[in-house]
Amino acid sequence: MKVAEELKDKSEDYARIEQAIRFLEMNFEKQPDLDTIARAINLSKFHFHRLFKRWAGVTPEQFLHYLTLEYAKKLLRESHSVFDASLLSGLSGGSRLHDLFVTFDAITPGEYKKFGKDLEITYGFHLTPFGLCLLATTSRGICALRFIDPHEQELAAGQLQKEWPKAAFSEQPSITRPVIERMFSPTPQKQAFHLALKGTNFQVQVWRALLAIPAGAIVSYQDVAAFLGKPNATRAVAGAIAKNPVAYLIPCHRVIRKSGEIYKYRWGTMRKKALLGWEAGNLR
Repeated sequence: MKVAEELKDKSEDYARIEQAIRFLEMNFEKQPDLDTIARAINLSKFHFHRLFKRWAGVTPEQFLHYLTLEYAKKLLRESHSVFDASLLSGLSGGSRLHDLFVTFDAITPGEYKKFGKDLEITYGFHLTPFGLCLLATTSRGICALRFIDPHEQELAAGQLQKEWPKAAFSEQPSITRPVIERMFSPTPQKQAFHLALKGTNFQVQVWRALLAIPAGAIVSYQDVAAFLGKPNATRAVAGAIAKNPVAYLIPCHRVIRKSGEIYKYRWGTMRKKALLGWEAGNLR
């Protein structure tokens, strides 16, 4: 119950955090101080500072530093060699995310054509430090993890069913909740998270490569394309990343533009920035 309560608190905090990030993005040229940011989201400076520390583990000033263009460029330079080393050492088959281990199997071409026939998918909606999410699992592993806004639950469930039109669906949050609690628990996890993914061969190659990006590191789309031996396929790589079916565990949020811009994310640019800043804060 303690983990569930912490997730609820942090999820409620996240809405304010996203407001603050959005305000800063719109007003960065003015370099607003903490008082100004706090007023923009209807909080006192003291309350805002305390909320931020509870959610991010660092001060607002530190967090914002992690989102600057200069910091991103520096991290890109540092992470390039780390990414190469991780991939060369074989981590792409099962990587470490904080204290989480992730492995996955790709759905076979034959299964792909069946669109989920004979497959049972259990799903639920849950709070996380980054807002509400939809988690879907099968007997073979997690097949979807998506961040959504509260009013998007019906839409998200409908989209999942369109992707697996012949599967049998069952909403059972009591089954999926322990998975989410384990995923975002502050306690180190030894049990692996196994994924069951449906995608083209190229998409699967890209998603597997992303598992080698360590927490706190970022790489460019060009870096991923180069590793795959297709340096001219940057746009195709970006397209595969945009279709990543499992947020957070497959860390597509750790891929940014070569210029250092934190740009585009399937579940919102603000959430991508929040994920990167949160990871940086928790690793320092």
